[in-house]
Amino acid sequence: MSHPLQSGASEALIWRADATVMALVGLAHAMSHFSHLLLPGLFPFLQRDFGLSFSELGGLMTLFFTVSGLGQALSGFVVDRTGARPVLFGSILLFMGAALSAALAQGYAGLMLSALLAGLGNAPFHPVDFSILNQRVSAPRLGHAYSVHGLSGNLGWALSTAFLVGVAASSNWRLACLGALLLYALVLALLVWQRQHLATVATAPRPVAAGRQGAQGGAGAPAAEGEFDFLRLPVVWWCFAFFLLTTMTLAVVHTFSVSILRALHGVSLQAASLTLTAYMLCGAAGMLAGGFVAARARRSEQVVALCMSGGALLLLLCASGWLGATGTMVALAATGVAVGIGGPSRDMMIKRATPVGATGRIYGTVYSGLDAGLALSPLLFGTLMDRGYYQATLAGAGLVLLLAVLVALGVGRRTVARA
Repeated sequence: MSHPLQSGASEALIWRADATVMALVGLAHAMSHFSHLLLPGLFPFLQRDFGLSFSELGGLMTLFFTVSGLGQALSGFVVDRTGARPVLFGSILLFMGAALSAALAQGYAGLMLSALLAGLGNAPFHPVDFSILNQRVSAPRLGHAYSVHGLSGNLGWALSTAFLVGVAASSNWRLACLGALLLYALVLALLVWQRQHLATVATAPRPVAAGRQGAQGGAGAPAAEGEFDFLRLPVVWWCFAFFLLTTMTLAVVHTFSVSILRALHGVSLQAASLTLTAYMLCGAAGMLAGGFVAARARRSEQVVALCMSGGALLLLLCASGWLGATGTMVALAATGVAVGIGGPSRDMMIKRATPVGATGRIYGTVYSGLDAGLALSPLLFGTLMDRGYYQATLAGAGLVLLLAVLVALGVGRRTVARA
């Protein structure tokens, strides 16, 4: 495997190679995010047919993200040892199994099996995606690659909500799951066809001279000499905490915003679902703009802190009830823009904190904080929802996001101190 840049290719050829890799990784990432909402997108229908409580529904997501989080931390080692491509193909196959299990489910146990398979499939995506991007995309376009990566994830969320709710409302939710199965199969076929663009070199574990700079490590990031040495770096755990907190907020929006809007403002299921879709599309637009910001920003953590602060304030406004139904739906969608703009800078912040030669392990460990937050949040906030504390649920999400701002600034301080 070699990048066109290494063989003296023309700029046009380099651009085409970069764009192809971005598109393929983005499509795969969209399927990962689609799987996040495979079950939550159908919660109103599952609750109706199986008589489930909010806590039981939240428990499905806790299972999904617990499996995904534990698997993500471990899968980083696998990706570093074997390369990213075979792991990616296996993940899509697991998503297909999850969709089939959901379509055939006859009760809560069947839904738990679907959540388990989807969580296993989701686990390797960040180590896989960032290993491919960091190895195969030329350095000047990495900021844009992260932007496309984040944007595609938001589009996957938006597609999931629109697709699953649309098919389930017009037909039935089992058919929606079978439609998801077909979609996964088509994506897998395309990735296998274009597999030459997804090849990576195994990187772990080998001794690397301390302080050496490389294509995968951030400026000032020390080399990872032993397989587990990176775990001793405090900045790794600050990054973990950042993802834990930000995704606790994200889980509230994804899992409960439709129910909150209906309970507080009496809006229809279609209008509430459209608001969630708008949030995701606004997040995608923010990601697109955020790629240009990330490419120019010298202090990524400051961009992240500013954007997350804006998102937190909008959530607190939504929780106040002052905006009414329409205003709340608009403000909730606008939250997606604020958080989206900070997404590429967030990924750049993590890259700069990553030691040389440990991309899969670092991303697996750090991004398992994302799964941990998404696992804990439905349990914590599902309890508030069951007791009717809808405004407190939104307010809690906003306050947690404000705490994440402080953690992001802490990541920046520790990265700069090591540079």
